[in-house]
Amino acid sequence: MPYIKFGTSGWRGILCDDFTMDTVRVVIQAIADHLHDQGRAEQGVVVGYDARFMGRDFAREAVRVLAGAGVKAFLCDRDVPTPVIAHELLRRKAAGAVNFTASHNPYDYNGVKFSDVTGGPALPETTRDIEKRANAMLGVIVARDMPLNIADEMGLFEFIDPRGDYFKTIQELVDFKAIADSGIKIAVNPLYGSGRGYLDRLLSEAGVEIVTFNDHVDPYFGGHPPEPAEEHIHDFISLVSEDPSISLGLATDGDADRFGILDGDGTYIEPNYILALLFDYLIRRKGLTGDAARSVATSHLLDAVAAHHGVKVLETPVGFKYIGEYITEGRILIGGEESAGMSVRGHVPEKDGVLACLLTAEMVAVEGRTLQELLTDLYQRVGEFYTKRINIRLSADLVDGLDAKFAAEPQEIGGHAVASINRTDGNKYLFADGSWLLFRKSGTEPVVRLYAEAGSKEVLNRLIAAGQAFLS
Repeated sequence: MPYIKFGTSGWRGILCDDFTMDTVRVVIQAIADHLHDQGRAEQGVVVGYDARFMGRDFAREAVRVLAGAGVKAFLCDRDVPTPVIAHELLRRKAAGAVNFTASHNPYDYNGVKFSDVTGGPALPETTRDIEKRANAMLGVIVARDMPLNIADEMGLFEFIDPRGDYFKTIQELVDFKAIADSGIKIAVNPLYGSGRGYLDRLLSEAGVEIVTFNDHVDPYFGGHPPEPAEEHIHDFISLVSEDPSISLGLATDGDADRFGILDGDGTYIEPNYILALLFDYLIRRKGLTGDAARSVATSHLLDAVAAHHGVKVLETPVGFKYIGEYITEGRILIGGEESAGMSVRGHVPEKDGVLACLLTAEMVAVEGRTLQELLTDLYQRVGEFYTKRINIRLSADLVDGLDAKFAAEPQEIGGHAVASINRTDGNKYLFADGSWLLFRKSGTEPVVRLYAEAGSKEVLNRLIAAGQAFLS
């Protein structure tokens, strides 16, 4: 029997294995019960889905279960980016949002993401309550789903198109005139996902010349996970690198909450560097001010930019919900994660890959330089930072000894003296020269994620090797 467990961004499972109509009904009923106990059910719930197989069917079933529980649902009329659902939740002052998405996971996954009244991903205390309710109901017929026509007659169901209001907000945050006036040509790649008709339409309606790529629905996502990481977008890299008229390549993941950026020559620019460049740009060029927030796994280049401008960086565990809290409270100008998640003050407390891409386009247009030139300039002002992440699959013997290894306090790793250990999320070993290693265990498979950062590529490679040796 499956077990419902919410991770950093919702509950995900493999289609036809643990992610089925039966388990979905249980989770949605648990969400409805949670909202009733919180006294917010009458505010209604926004329901959306991405471009995955059966997303529309799961969403309609969720509406039936919610209606049976007396909760009104506002159902998006097509597959929709995650940040758009968050935006609509806030605009309607709904009690929450149910989003069927597995984001950047492979095609055979789907998931349920619940956002609470703040517009951000639900915090652990909320998801623990939903988990407890759902697992207690597994294997039992618990939902009284209502046919959609009856739900419609009773005022418990409504189709919505959230795109127009989201566009208005984005147009307030991005200088589209500057992008159009610069004359740059941009390649746009939604990776067959729900970003179709968002990034491309916003740019083209502003008069920007664009080339679209992978902009049709494919539930197999072209045979790759719908993640705009360098290893999954070789076709897009080839397109941009072979066309000298293209100045920038912009990609979003399956639900358009993550971004992938290519410079005009096809060079992939790490999300860590994009976050730092945008933070610097917002302060230096747009005249904004404020602190930043980053996860414990994200580059300290953001810290160096903050120090350069006399502001602070707040560190969080991994999971954008923690950064989202700071955005909701108005405490930061920008927040981001190394896994290509970003949002800014005045916007949703949720990752927005569309906004990240558009702000990057504005930055390139206004500065009149390539991203690599901008990064070189930033390095000259704040110092050089090089980062890398790898996944290490563990043998049974290593799994058994891992907790004891991480509980110890080593004096050195690979010849690097450990200055301090940060256990905010995983084990982060900080060294005197500013370099660091972070080990985070996967919650679902025998894998440790190893993150490293150093002031040169040579030291970075040595740290990665030292980290691998430390585990073995």
